[in-house]
Amino acid sequence: MLAGSAEAGQGASGKRGAASQAGKVTGGSGLCPAPAGWGAGAELGALLPAEPGQSASRNRLEGRLAAGREAELPVSVEAERLSGTPGVDSLAEGHAVLSRGPVTLRADRIGYKPPEDLAEAEGEVVITRDGNVFRGKSLSLRLGRYEGEFVEPSYFFARTQAGGSAARFEFLGENRGRATDASYSSCPPSAQDWVLRSDRVTLDFAANEGVAEGAVLRFLGVPILAAPKLSFPLTEARKSGWLPPNINLDNKSGLDVAVPYYWNIAPDRDATITPRVYSRRGAGATGEYRYLSASDRGSLEATALPDDRVAGRDRWALNLRHEGGLGARAPVYRQDGSALLDYRFSMQRVSDDDYWKDFPRGVPSLTPRLLPTNLQAEHRRAADWGLTTAYARVQRYQVLQDADLTARILAPYRREPQIGLRQIGAARGFEWRWETEANRFSHEDRSLVAGNRVHLLGSIARPIRPLGASGWTVTPRLSLNSASYDLDEPLANGRKRLSRTLPTVSLDSAWVFEREASYFGRRFTQTLEPRLLYVHTPFRRQDQLPNFDSAANDFNITSIFAENAFSGIDRVSDANQLTAGVTSRFLDPSTGAEVLRLGVVQRVLFDDQRVTPDGPPITQRLSDLLLLGSTNLIPRWWLDGNLQYSPQTDRIQRQVLGVRYSPGPLRTINAAYRFTREATDQLEVGWQWPLNAHGREHAQTLLDREQDAAARGDPVSLSRFGAGGSALGCAGAWYTVGNLKYSRRDDRVTDAIVGFEYDSGCWIARIVAERLSTGRSEATTRLLLQLELVGLSRLGSNPLGVLRDNIPGYRPLRDEGAAIGSLPLTQ
Repeated sequence: MLAGSAEAGQGASGKRGAASQAGKVTGGSGLCPAPAGWGAGAELGALLPAEPGQSASRNRLEGRLAAGREAELPVSVEAERLSGTPGVDSLAEGHAVLSRGPVTLRADRIGYKPPEDLAEAEGEVVITRDGNVFRGKSLSLRLGRYEGEFVEPSYFFARTQAGGSAARFEFLGENRGRATDASYSSCPPSAQDWVLRSDRVTLDFAANEGVAEGAVLRFLGVPILAAPKLSFPLTEARKSGWLPPNINLDNKSGLDVAVPYYWNIAPDRDATITPRVYSRRGAGATGEYRYLSASDRGSLEATALPDDRVAGRDRWALNLRHEGGLGARAPVYRQDGSALLDYRFSMQRVSDDDYWKDFPRGVPSLTPRLLPTNLQAEHRRAADWGLTTAYARVQRYQVLQDADLTARILAPYRREPQIGLRQIGAARGFEWRWETEANRFSHEDRSLVAGNRVHLLGSIARPIRPLGASGWTVTPRLSLNSASYDLDEPLANGRKRLSRTLPTVSLDSAWVFEREASYFGRRFTQTLEPRLLYVHTPFRRQDQLPNFDSAANDFNITSIFAENAFSGIDRVSDANQLTAGVTSRFLDPSTGAEVLRLGVVQRVLFDDQRVTPDGPPITQRLSDLLLLGSTNLIPRWWLDGNLQYSPQTDRIQRQVLGVRYSPGPLRTINAAYRFTREATDQLEVGWQWPLNAHGREHAQTLLDREQDAAARGDPVSLSRFGAGGSALGCAGAWYTVGNLKYSRRDDRVTDAIVGFEYDSGCWIARIVAERLSTGRSEATTRLLLQLELVGLSRLGSNPLGVLRDNIPGYRPLRDEGAAIGSLPLTQ
């Protein structure tokens, strides 16, 4: 038997969120109309017998079920002609309607026997319950027990927006049913591109299980799956079983076939076990275990590939995450949701240095060559004046080195341990923050200095508004950075114990002016926001001190207003400087949205900066000039850019320019240019765009619906409207998607994603090719193929995560829950 998880098609690593998210089953065929002949929702009226012109001419009969029957729900019968014996039997003819609770029965002729609670209908019979619709020629149903038989019915299920037909459907109670010689599809009956046929299907909603016997799944007339017995979930609840297979193809591993098994261990625990076979490497497996409780949650994912035939060794990967809270008393968490003691543990490890190259998607890290292990805990205590936090951490890394010596990286120092106390507060107009910390630093390279460090950082500030509540704020600040070292081995000067203390004085002055303005025929609220920051830090020689965690800050609009030019503790830049900048924003007065932003900032040095990372002192008086701008002046267009210009060399040192055009859903084009002198010169373009008239008209239809909903103040999302199909009758829409990164320095495409999506209305096909650079001359290329049978499942490898991560503004063609995601495969 089979069943599963909402992310079935993605494999174990594709699931997101807590364990309760697995097994999500949501339906919706988006903008595609319900298949003619099934009926659903707004289309239901066209499938029912026409109402008479004058409702007043109809006869109506009301009664109640026998005593003791399900909450004494009344039975209502309407028709053009009523006959029979009250309390014994009744006959309704001519557009007859019988209603009881959530059940509505319509037919040409309905007979009802109250003593037996039996309704018998003939002619054009339609029965609806909870949005589900059954149509046929003959029905016999005991309403109270919901037991009976429908002959040659067709059916439509609201949850999955799909249906089918059967030779017979038996109602076996409120939560059970059985269909004989049944079919199921979300395609129109006249063009069933895919259909699941079964000799018999038993549905048990109480047990959340459907069982199909003698099942065959056909796509475009070709059988793609057959099994004597299949099991599948019927609700959003999770269910153990096999998930659809994942199939990948790449240039290093060959064909990769994985078949996940989902194990619903308990309401707060689950696991996914995924055997897999690589055509080039051999057989392996991945396992993921997840747990969730009131006080903690976490996951453990492990991958093993014994005797990799390509690498000639065993390969493995481990990813562990755990976080929680402990309290001195129950409950563990305070009323605000914060724990008295938070703790977190995470660890990533792989078998060898080349793992990230051979399995680039198998290392879930922003720095795939630097895999951290962290164990940390913190205790927070809040007061009216501020927040105090005590914390401790142990941190180390696995560094994946490259065979190319020019590409090797230096591992960060280990912290074993790091213990600290920090406080942020405000009272009587003053603001303060301080931090004291003790660290033990060690390194895998024994030639590097190791030892202990204790530091104290502190600052106190007094924001002043010279003109009261105006837009001018002056903030004088006094800061202190003190550090003491106790090293394992003496330095070149013979000393093992060193210390230094440096004060910093700064004065930050900021203004905000506003005025009403008119440009380009539009009215704006324009702001002018100058800022001046003066910083003075005396010079102290620091090259004789160890450097465990300091590095030069990136030069950008944020760091230029920092008091220290370095991150970390070990280096403090001397400063006698003034940073001046001004920003102007143009706001839409009706919405407050920012339409245009322009800014410029530069630093002036009154003395040389003598503390530098590895080079000579900085003697030029003017820093590089930073320019920034962003705008949405033209509807559907977004432009932004940053530029770093050197007055000394009269050259641009760095620039980032980006433009995006997005006229509506499913239509977006992005282009960017990134340049850093002597480092990066890259062009990037990404897109999602309809290729044919059906795709363009469908995207416009979705845009119109979203705009209408927004005008009504109705929250709107793609998951509500869907995106597959259209009011065009699901004729088929083609889209192209992609992202290309081209290095002008290397004259080559470094990373690339190119693909196509096709939406027929009841199924979606995706094919995506991805090339990921793993070195100067190395790359991994893979092909992702996916077939989504709307209302049933996804088969193949899921490219949606890749598309979302790499194409700004990308939207799935359809709500991701439109496929149940748990096609039964267990036989």
